[in-house]
Amino acid sequence: MICKSWRCSLHGGHSGTFCEHAEGSLEEVLEAAVVNGYHTFGVSEHVPRTESRFLYSTEQEKGFTVQRLEKEFRNYTKVIGELANQFADRLIVLRGFETEVVPTSDYRERMIAYRQSGDFDYMVGSVHHVEEVLIDGPTEEFRLICDGLGGLEALSIRYYETVAEMIEVLSPEVVGHLDLVRKNADLDVSLDTPRIRRAADRALEATRSCGAILDLNTAGYRKGLGTPYPAPWLVKRANTMDIPFCFGDDSHGPSQVAAGIENGRVYLLENGVKEITVLTRPEGSDSSTPVEKRVVSLYG
Repeated sequence: MICKSWRCSLHGGHSGTFCEHAEGSLEEVLEAAVVNGYHTFGVSEHVPRTESRFLYSTEQEKGFTVQRLEKEFRNYTKVIGELANQFADRLIVLRGFETEVVPTSDYRERMIAYRQSGDFDYMVGSVHHVEEVLIDGPTEEFRLICDGLGGLEALSIRYYETVAEMIEVLSPEVVGHLDLVRKNADLDVSLDTPRIRRAADRALEATRSCGAILDLNTAGYRKGLGTPYPAPWLVKRANTMDIPFCFGDDSHGPSQVAAGIENGRVYLLENGVKEITVLTRPEGSDSSTPVEKRVVSLYG
């Protein structure tokens, strides 16, 4: 398959080696990226959650501990560098990580320490918790925080406020799945009320101010939402603000690599976006070479 310059994913590459809810090895994921014609593939493994109360129920059932998560992430930082060099003649592999905003008391310091460690090329700034409650996991937890805040509109507003706060303190290179709050929401309920739009605008303005790239995350297709993240109104709003997009397949195993990317390209074009911004490095260079931004056309 011919590698087109827009075939780049900056959010995904999760593997069963380092993520309990993913499948396959990281090497298998990267092989799938080659087979699917990627030019550049950013791996953004989840950072470890540092308190046991934030372990997922599936992790708890399997006996995971925060110490295990930390050990696996340390191993990830070593392996991703080795594999980036191993694949250098076939695929530009970027070393990334995906943030967590829990516990709220110290996440800023931990995320910045990861970014400044020299082990990573970039950071994906994502929010999976609101008021320290997981919103993209079991629906019971989603309903708990939704009821606790007074309904879906209030939750959505607080979610976008949390996203804006995360961007303002971390300045990530990529902002992940901007409207993840949609995942467990009732699809018949409006999530673009005037109050929600104002909160989302703050997150978008923070994105623009720090020069970040918005993740066009195709996992929305897999989750039955009908579109990627973010929804059309957010894509159009971001485009009017000259905020760039990148692709993220949010793959959690080899079978999900590149899933929805072709449809995502059409989706962006239909919503007025004609180019994306990618992070990459010169072909054939090793993982010590700094990444650079490139703007590439979605045509061709």
